[in-house]
Amino acid sequence: MLTRVHRINRRLPRPFRSFTNASLFPHPFRCTMPASKPQPAAHSKVLILGAGNFGSCLADHLGDSEHQVFLWSREASVVDYFNLYHKNLKYLTEHSFSENVSAVGPDLPDAKFINEMDVLLFAIPTQFLRANLTILNRSLKDKAKLPLLIFVNKGIEIGTDALTLEIIADTCGADAAKAATFISGPSFAKEIVRRRPTSVSVASFTEAEADKTSDLFHQPHFRCYTGSDPIGIELSGALKNVYAIAAGMSDGLGFENNTRAMIITRGLAEMTCIGTAYGASPLTFLGLAGVGDLFLTCSSSSSRNYTVGYRLGQGESLDKIISTLGSVAEGVSTAKGVKRIIDKLGVNAPIAEKVYEVLYCDKTTASAVQELMELPSSRELELPPTAGGPARQLMEKLGAVQT
Repeated sequence: MLTRVHRINRRLPRPFRSFTNASLFPHPFRCTMPASKPQPAAHSKVLILGAGNFGSCLADHLGDSEHQVFLWSREASVVDYFNLYHKNLKYLTEHSFSENVSAVGPDLPDAKFINEMDVLLFAIPTQFLRANLTILNRSLKDKAKLPLLIFVNKGIEIGTDALTLEIIADTCGADAAKAATFISGPSFAKEIVRRRPTSVSVASFTEAEADKTSDLFHQPHFRCYTGSDPIGIELSGALKNVYAIAAGMSDGLGFENNTRAMIITRGLAEMTCIGTAYGASPLTFLGLAGVGDLFLTCSSSSSRNYTVGYRLGQGESLDKIISTLGSVAEGVSTAKGVKRIIDKLGVNAPIAEKVYEVLYCDKTTASAVQELMELPSSRELELPPTAGGPARQLMEKLGAVQT
């Protein structure tokens, strides 16, 4: 069996060969892996930055797991209402939160408060992450004993096309990026607070940090699976939102199950192709953060990105949809970054391109569908012939040496 796996592994381009089985093959990059300060087995102090749907539901989950949780909001009205009624004024409004959760804000906590935390969890939209990390970095005085850093945002930064890993490296340094942990997967907030069975992917370059995060969150109703491909996890979480918009467009136009299944399956193929060209493991896209989250967001009206697509398919303008949506749909901004990435890498991703054209080039949804269906026939599954350029550049920024 080992011989057969090794033979399959050798057929893959070098940047992602060794990801086929992390226990059998070394990571293609070598660097010193930092670790956060020791985390208590129970009753951790957790600061969650971002009081939207997902940040709030994770605060409730951790509070219910007997951790001491502080939920930061930049709106004083949300902070005051939460501490008075133990409910969120804007999100999950019917839910009563764990007594172990309290709200802080609207200013970011000071250095003393930050350095007392065992965990910092970032649920801030990607487009606002850099500014907040720049401010917080001034409070992280002992870089050798950082809190456990967890990120749940999904997207690509406008203007830089940077993944969160690069934003962390730019603002907090390479060691913080190497120790950062990412959570992604099919996980609607309203189901988590109702304790419905949920599973997510947890990934970090530093295995010990992924294990700490898994231990922090793991409960009978919330199962964590760890991995070592944070680049793939990030790309999965960002890309699936673009295809959720496509699925919503399809339903908004009145198409049915065949079309949605086509979009999900071809979307997964495009995600895998983009990811491997970038330097991620193709196997990551077959996991919870890839096909799991893609299926969920493409097939539920609870998905904000699906809702954007559905309303576009119904003929509404993007400006009207954004102004009335009530929350952030990351796929709208991510589509810009994805378009630049696929152009740079020379990847064939026609669904992603048509979503971009509908959002930003005044193409109608009906025209986009017609153009997709009129494309010439092609091979169904084909990985890119070259891979790994952006990942190599990122790892060099983190101080890694390719082996």
